[in-house]
Amino acid sequence: MSAIWRVALGQYPHTAGLFDGRVTSPRLTLDFAKVSPISRAFAPMVRNAAYDVSEMAIATFLQARAWGKPLVLLPVTLAARFQEHALLCRADSAIRGPADLRGRRIGVRAYSQTTGMWLRGILAETHGVAAEEMAWTSFEDAHVAEYRDPPFVRRAPAGADLLAMLRAGEVDAAILGNDLPDDPGLRTVFGDPAAAGADFLGRHGFVPVNHLVVVRTTLAETAPDLVAELVRLFAAARGTAALPAGRAALRPAIALALRYMAEQHMLPQPIAIEDAWAGLAEGIV
Repeated sequence: MSAIWRVALGQYPHTAGLFDGRVTSPRLTLDFAKVSPISRAFAPMVRNAAYDVSEMAIATFLQARAWGKPLVLLPVTLAARFQEHALLCRADSAIRGPADLRGRRIGVRAYSQTTGMWLRGILAETHGVAAEEMAWTSFEDAHVAEYRDPPFVRRAPAGADLLAMLRAGEVDAAILGNDLPDDPGLRTVFGDPAAAGADFLGRHGFVPVNHLVVVRTTLAETAPDLVAELVRLFAAARGTAALPAGRAALRPAIALALRYMAEQHMLPQPIAIEDAWAGLAEGIV
């Protein structure tokens, strides 16, 4: 008899086979929850274990691990991209490049957002502008309820809108997600985002990872064979998509994310990279 697991997952070319029935298992049935955008699944999964399996941002998972949430990370990547295109300012801004952000006001949906984590790390590492050297405005709490923004982050007024604040000059720059506005009044802070992404790749050897997959700890403990089967299904659906898969392939991204998050006051204590895989059966590599 096939087990049925409730799953929150975004629809991508590399997950389409799971949704349309081209990739199946006689042992495991995936019951897909309707969640859009998929980021709305992260807080319920972290706070209430709302699903058996869920897509999850890498920063959310690492914070969840730091606070001991009952989640186990799978070596499956669902989203990875260069981040520099997501940092915008007004077209008429005096900001001429990333180094000009020192002392500026930056808006971001949540300080804990993964895109913001990668961009702050790049700003500090490549351009010498540390997170605390900018004045941050956030609009939402972290998915992990225990986390509190650091003191250099203020909360936007109730009802405020990030893009509206940027257009009005109430923030000097803003970090957005993957859906960017087609607005001639805005431009990227990085003069050549593609070249900046290539520089990151040259420095670190990988494309920044945004979303991974987690499973409830109870399932990892009681049904490790089905967790292995789930990883197999993801691999079959992924096909030739250029996404890192496996612990070894993901190690550089997780290690750098942990370093960036510690530098940005996003973790209550350091986490060893080996701890990221706690609870995952050794045979799942």
